[in-house]
Amino acid sequence: MPSPADWRIATSMQPKPGDYMFDLDRALAAMVSLHSIVPADAMTAHVLGTERGGYGVFIRDGVVLTIGYLVTEAETIWITLHDGRVVPGHVLAFDNQTGFGLVQALARIDTPMLELGRSCDAQVGEQVVVAGAGGRQHSLAARIAAKQEFAGYWEYLLDEAIFVAPAHPNWGGTALIDSHGYLVGIGSLQLEQSTDKGKSEHLNMMVPTDLLKPILDDLIRFGRANRPVRPWLGIYTAEIDGRLAIAGMAERGPAREAGVQAGDIVVAVGDAKVADLADFYRAIWALGTAGVEVPLTLWRDGERLDLRVRSTDRTTLFKAPKLH
Repeated sequence: MPSPADWRIATSMQPKPGDYMFDLDRALAAMVSLHSIVPADAMTAHVLGTERGGYGVFIRDGVVLTIGYLVTEAETIWITLHDGRVVPGHVLAFDNQTGFGLVQALARIDTPMLELGRSCDAQVGEQVVVAGAGGRQHSLAARIAAKQEFAGYWEYLLDEAIFVAPAHPNWGGTALIDSHGYLVGIGSLQLEQSTDKGKSEHLNMMVPTDLLKPILDDLIRFGRANRPVRPWLGIYTAEIDGRLAIAGMAERGPAREAGVQAGDIVVAVGDAKVADLADFYRAIWALGTAGVEVPLTLWRDGERLDLRVRSTDRTTLFKAPKLH
């Protein structure tokens, strides 16, 4: 996998200082590259790999905000600063509900920080910067293409995600900087959609930073948000031809232990019929907190099957970060 430093944005797509009402180069100096190493026996290793690379951004003294999958279960993290120095880091927190991750730099640093903006105020069509570490060569002048609900196959749901185009080629942990120089999102995914002209367009999905503000202090102090933990089944679900199909399961997840199989079609959660991923997740979460029993109605080989899955808090299956 190429490191973030291997990517270069075409000159015509790079942000230009004169196009923005803030100090572009100072804002980009808050960006860092992250390289994390995860034990081979970690729960997420077979899905996300044992070596992961991406970006992050300083938001407080020594605290880097990134997308959580880059640092989940990491035992070693190296942070490359804007001046080329490489310092060790430590995972402060990973929040499953939002997808954010926090890393603490384990060295004295003197670098700019980006202030959190109001992602709710970001407007469709607004000119923004999708920033990577390494200055303008690794950053992209983009626009907000949409703000809408997003449901991920890994039991993940955002009521309103931010989508930007064109897409950054190395999107993980990129910073979405609004037209006033504030941080309003963190890069999570690259998606493809069809345009009105029948062509395809690549987008980046950004997690809005408004979701971070209420939980940031708790994440820094305690490593997790002070709120009830949602129930987790450990299933990967896809919408196929208007149906919800189980595409796979986490190896140590409760769904596998309860007898759920790949290829099963989800019909209902208890008495609630579900039509899409968002319906499915909300029906599960409405039952209570992690540990609640989840009744599933499935179709398998043309027959109805009723199973009860004892949910869990997925973080209890993750390796805890080690302080070096």
